[in-house]
Amino acid sequence: MALATEAPVATISTDTAMNIRIYNTLTKTKEPFEPVTPGKIGMYLCGPTVYKEAHIGHMVGPVIFDTIKRYLTYCGYEVDLVVNITDVDDKLIGQSQERGISMSQVATEMTMDYCANLLELGVDQISSMPRATEHMSEIISFIEDLIAKDFAYASGGDVFFDVAKDNEYGKLSNRSADDQQGEGGGAAAKKRSSGDFALWKGAKRDEPSWESPWGPGRPGWHIECSAMSRRLLGETFDIHGGGLDLVFPHHENEVAQSECCHGKPMAKYWMHNGLLRAGEAGKVGGRGDREGGDGEAEQQAASGKMSRSAGAGGLRGQIQHHGGERIRFFLLRTHYRSTVVFSDDALAEVGSALEKFYVFFERYERVAGESFYRAANSSRESGEIDAGGSDLLAEVKLIREAYLTKMDDDFNTGGAVSELFNLLGALNKFSEQKQLEEPSKRKQEDVDAFCRGVETLRELAAILGLLRKPVARAGGGGGEEVMDSLVQVFIKIRADARANKDFALGDRIRDDLAAAGVTLEDRKEGTTWRM
Repeated sequence: MALATEAPVATISTDTAMNIRIYNTLTKTKEPFEPVTPGKIGMYLCGPTVYKEAHIGHMVGPVIFDTIKRYLTYCGYEVDLVVNITDVDDKLIGQSQERGISMSQVATEMTMDYCANLLELGVDQISSMPRATEHMSEIISFIEDLIAKDFAYASGGDVFFDVAKDNEYGKLSNRSADDQQGEGGGAAAKKRSSGDFALWKGAKRDEPSWESPWGPGRPGWHIECSAMSRRLLGETFDIHGGGLDLVFPHHENEVAQSECCHGKPMAKYWMHNGLLRAGEAGKVGGRGDREGGDGEAEQQAASGKMSRSAGAGGLRGQIQHHGGERIRFFLLRTHYRSTVVFSDDALAEVGSALEKFYVFFERYERVAGESFYRAANSSRESGEIDAGGSDLLAEVKLIREAYLTKMDDDFNTGGAVSELFNLLGALNKFSEQKQLEEPSKRKQEDVDAFCRGVETLRELAAILGLLRKPVARAGGGGGEEVMDSLVQVFIKIRADARANKDFALGDRIRDDLAAAGVTLEDRKEGTTWRM
């Protein structure tokens, strides 16, 4: 399944290519970004094991790497983003047996749920979503290569990777083979060393299985990603991503398998996003939102991971209540390597912050006579600003440069969000100072400068996958029209009360509506409302 939408690719400037720096988990440093193949980028992100409905923690990586692809495409690269689906696993088999349906049916249902949630959060840049069960021949061939090169061995219907044969094992996570959590039971007795991990598992009774040279069975978790990434991106590709919890053992084992098989690096840059945990969050736009530390990834993992067992379910309900754009904004307001602190209060605060943009878009419509929502500049080069003699555009140019500098610095979306607020403030201030909402007082050159500044706001927001389409005030199915009719009744009663100098009643109506989440705005042309 592919979710990517086509976008034009611009010419890459040498300055852009040299300015982008990425924190590499492998080297524990920020490094200049230099693709394996000039102008083209291959990215692989470890996706979910689809045995239950997705929770908000499953959205962190896809939102981040969707944004990274948007930015790299904006900078002129041709980007291929692969997100895999693990559709064969002990947990899937357990769900299949518990529900009395096939494993493939469980996987299909949960994959549809996962993809539907991705689209609600604006994740539409995925090029391909390979499933493990569709790549059995590649997986078996990969294992055969490892056996032929003496890095793996068959034992009693299983196949294991021999970690003792890999002199570099542990270089990604700084952990040794002794730290590897081996499987217990019958598998342990088949291994040469407790740290050896399964490449192929012999079939148990009533379990799904595939034929192989070692008998019927199914692949281990780690080999799936090595085989699928090789098929779709090659033996060496640019960026491998995933959550901090995957550094060991999953990514460490991927490195071992792939590099022993091919004799070359698997991925040039290893990027790991922080995990989601429950708790309290700071103010939107605060220092914690903007900056990520340069410490090792493992230090952040200590804060804990939000999972289904920790009560992080209900993603569909959260989307229905908060909206996909609010959740996406929430996930991008921190640096991707920082822990994301989740709470209902934090989501509510993000909603208040986004509301400032929605209110501004109405101002823009009144000034420009058109909707904010249209296609944005598609490239870094086309968005460059000629300020001329405009003080506003000179300020917009500086804000844009600050935004790009922060995105160049390890994709600091938290810092980029702060610059969006700076740009919003500059545009609002200019509109008020120049009285742009007063047709008789405004000047055309001021309107032109204002509209050019808004074009930059649209451009920078689109890089983050934000503010791309209108957000409904109320639910679908005619709910918005019904809500508007009801609020208009209160607006009329309030207007009549004020006309009769019953200001106490007018204030009470305003306050009661505010308590219900409805804000009234009094203007010369009448009173408007918003949720």
